[in-house]
Amino acid sequence: MASNAASAVQTAQRRIDRDRWLALGLFLAALALAYLVLVHPWWSVPMLDAGERLQTLQERELRQRMQLQQAPLVSKRLQQLQTQQASLPGFLPESSAELATANLVQRLEAVVAQASPGNRSCAISNRSPLSEPRRERYARVVVQVRMRCGNPELAAVLHALESGAPRLFVGNLNILSSRGYFLPGNTQPGGDGGLDVSFDLSGYLRPGAAPAEVKRAP
Repeated sequence: MASNAASAVQTAQRRIDRDRWLALGLFLAALALAYLVLVHPWWSVPMLDAGERLQTLQERELRQRMQLQQAPLVSKRLQQLQTQQASLPGFLPESSAELATANLVQRLEAVVAQASPGNRSCAISNRSPLSEPRRERYARVVVQVRMRCGNPELAAVLHALESGAPRLFVGNLNILSSRGYFLPGNTQPGGDGGLDVSFDLSGYLRPGAAPAEVKRAP
């Protein structure tokens, strides 16, 4: 009898322990389910998102602070580059192709007037802007020129155009000799027959200037 009673007590104790662990497991499962349903979507996820946004804002603020610290150096370097570009004698000073073309024509007229005051022995018969279809590293401005000149005047004009600043270039030079020609102010043909001259006068815009194409004059 005593042994049967002891066995029954042990069996009951094991059942109680099993029920206790089962209850504990169910309780933990209920806690996990409550966390997944109630806590995680309404608390953990927003907190994680807020942490990520905070980290992103901190990184952005760090980049902006570093950029602000570098701003004086960048500004100083930009001023140096602008000063360096402005001092380059090889580029035309104008900011657009239209302004550069007008100045190119004015410079040509001034050089011709200096070589032949009153256009007595050298005169421009045509000057027209030329569209530049080629895409070069630097924008180029071109004016087609045709003129009648005596030999010494032509040499003076070409020398003045190519030796001045900003740098200009004479290309596609064609020279034809004629037995006689008339110039404004003269009533007789030139004594040496003169020269019928055509060429392209060109220059380059500074980097950053507007490289708009120039339309040919009608």
